[in-house]
Amino acid sequence: MPSLSRYFPPLDWGRSYTRDTLTSDLVAAVIVTIMLIPQSLAYALLAGLPAQAGIYASIVPIVLYALFGTSRALAVGPVAVVSLMTAAAIGQVAEAGSMGYAAAALTLALLSGAFLMALGLLRLGFIANFLSHPVIAGFITASGVLIATSQLKHILGVPAGGHTLVEMLASLAVHLGDVHLATLVIGALATGFLFWVRKGLKPLLQRMGLSPRMADLLAKAGPVAAVAVSTLAVWLFGLDGRGVAIVGAVPQGLPPLTMPDLTPDLLGSLLVPAILISIIGFVESVSVAQTLAAKKRQRIDPDQELIGLGAANLGAAFTGGYPVTGGFSRSVVNFDAGAETPAAGAFTAIGLAIAALALTPLIFFLPKAVLAATIIVAVLSLVDFSILRKSWAYSKADFAAVLATIGLTLGLGVEAGVSTGVILSLALHLYKTSRPHVAEVGLVPGTQHFRNILRHEVETDPTLLTLRVDQSLYFANARFLEDLIQDRIAEDCALRHVVLMCSAVNEIDFSALESLEAINERLKAAGITLHLSEVKGPVMDRLQRSHFLDEMSGEVFLSQYDAWTTLVPTGKG
Repeated sequence: MPSLSRYFPPLDWGRSYTRDTLTSDLVAAVIVTIMLIPQSLAYALLAGLPAQAGIYASIVPIVLYALFGTSRALAVGPVAVVSLMTAAAIGQVAEAGSMGYAAAALTLALLSGAFLMALGLLRLGFIANFLSHPVIAGFITASGVLIATSQLKHILGVPAGGHTLVEMLASLAVHLGDVHLATLVIGALATGFLFWVRKGLKPLLQRMGLSPRMADLLAKAGPVAAVAVSTLAVWLFGLDGRGVAIVGAVPQGLPPLTMPDLTPDLLGSLLVPAILISIIGFVESVSVAQTLAAKKRQRIDPDQELIGLGAANLGAAFTGGYPVTGGFSRSVVNFDAGAETPAAGAFTAIGLAIAALALTPLIFFLPKAVLAATIIVAVLSLVDFSILRKSWAYSKADFAAVLATIGLTLGLGVEAGVSTGVILSLALHLYKTSRPHVAEVGLVPGTQHFRNILRHEVETDPTLLTLRVDQSLYFANARFLEDLIQDRIAEDCALRHVVLMCSAVNEIDFSALESLEAINERLKAAGITLHLSEVKGPVMDRLQRSHFLDEMSGEVFLSQYDAWTTLVPTGKG
């Protein structure tokens, strides 16, 4: 049963499901459903897909995640960054608005779902750890700027285009003379209202006597009011006949069964974008899920999260959707609204299904400018240029990676940006670990502790050199240690013993083992003995399976103090 519940979490949380839990989940579902309706429509617009695709991508995927995901608060569906990446990926293989474009979106969801599912079944969730948080933050910041800029054409009512910031701004500049006044008024009012809702509506409602929680929940439903009022205004004044772009007819009904395009050429073209979308979506989703779980002292299983998100994307591929992941804003709303289990997501899906069946005719006159305003207000909260200042103060290498990711995302587009982010994350890891911190240490007087000779007043001996290696040894840094020791012994004729203090070494791979053998031979030729101290058990187990310990000229000491008392001439220490 425990093994089965790992792959099917409802067997775990379902055992403690009560009437109170059901009530909490239902309330949360109502709130999230109200929020998701305009948001889903807006993100479909951002992806270049029909409005209904956003609703479809929020029904079956949510149910599948509820069945296979482990987070009790994560709300899955279309999100801004993934929608932008989807548009960038399928825009290269099909024309927006065509059948091929919609089919490519299904294929992208299928590939993303298959990749995530494979990683989960193989328990390879750790791969996402190689994408550093500063780089992710830089990419999301740049994507937020791109998304907001891309929506200005809907606010202004002009046919601008472009995939990079420069292209978009240049296109907007060319069409400034074509601004549609009525569209601009609607878009500007909606944007201003939504910004005010985020900051000013909650305090106003509290002054009117509502509880803080109720005021907060009503404030989060602000986009629905913008949608209702603007739709009514367009219908009453016939603004669609005066050039205001509207959503138009949205098919009424449940998500259809769809079949992705499995053409080999298309699969090949979308494979890399699908992998990038999967990694970015998974990293952000897990970050949100872990943050919310920690608040209730719960835990999530990253590998099972991969399976849950994979199942959600596969569901989107066969029900008219496009790639989905866990959304930050809706997950926070779901958590704050009191969601206790993933069943809240299933109830949300039911609410959206009812909306797809009954409410779609009501959004015929919904102006696209309002959806654009919804997107702009949502994504600007993701923009955080302070990451540049923080990374500059902490690590110049991280700053360079963040700056490059932001610059390339804005200048070359999202695919170039996220590809650069992945490469830079790996390159930074290799660079940092290829030059491990190695400290020469000495004995702190009156103790058995050893500390860096550059930071503390310690005892040393001219015949003994102790180097504390503060990192595991592997192929990328093994030669660095060889060169460091060679340079150090070349300047010290009195040296007779070298001790490698291995208290921080968790692993020595085969390349590093060969380097240790080379160090041993060079020291032996120079009349210097090599010793090890404080070697961890698992590392010692592997060394004992090799010939190195038999060939090493010195000893392995249990502690560095044992090495000191044994090797330093009598009378010292």
